[in-house]
Amino acid sequence: MNQKQTKNFKEIFLIFYFCFTSFLTVKTFQFVGIQHFEIKGSELFSKETLINNSSLTFPKRLIFINTKLIENELKDNLSLKNVTVRRNLIPFGLKILVKTRKPVAYGEKILKGKKISGFVDENGFFIEDQYTDKKNLSIVSTRVFGWKKKFRKALSEIFSYQKNSQLELISISYSRNGFLTLEEKKLKKILLGFDPNLIKTQLKTMSNIKNQLKGNVILNKIEKIDLTNPSEPKIKVFKP
Repeated sequence: MNQKQTKNFKEIFLIFYFCFTSFLTVKTFQFVGIQHFEIKGSELFSKETLINNSSLTFPKRLIFINTKLIENELKDNLSLKNVTVRRNLIPFGLKILVKTRKPVAYGEKILKGKKISGFVDENGFFIEDQYTDKKNLSIVSTRVFGWKKKFRKALSEIFSYQKNSQLELISISYSRNGFLTLEEKKLKKILLGFDPNLIKTQLKTMSNIKNQLKGNVILNKIEKIDLTNPSEPKIKVFKP
């Protein structure tokens, strides 16, 4: 390539670069309308639902849409496992990718004096009924009563332990003051109390009791087990 050709190539490249960057600049400052808004990953959510549960407003210039803020708002308000918001130039618009949570238990919580039914995932997050993917609900049997945000860690520990044990939990119940009671298929009612730091030890004690009493007639006579102090379990049986 001679000197003249090199010069022409550089000029063509600069013209192309200028046109391309100008195109991108113009595109980023264009207004996004609701017609440029696309949802992927789930059919449970309408455009109106995502708008009502975030700071999204239309029309708005593409460059001024705060994607991280919207992602966090939608995750918190709709109990989504993950949200990705993308500003696209080609095709022009906004794409929102959502990933829903998988329910492992039925759930119930009280909000402003009103009982709300839904589901709970393996991490202890509450999912409202209308935002739940119900494909595999046939395997969900445990029920959570009295759900609150502050109980998420404890619920996560319970579900994690149950997954790798022989415990068959029927219900997980929190009283208004936070007292935790479990109901297990064979062990019946188990009182765990207020201390979430004891849960792992309490669950291990439950498993040990169930294994030790396997095949024993006492197992069928248990009324309740007090594990508020897991080092001193108290078993109450029905009296004839």
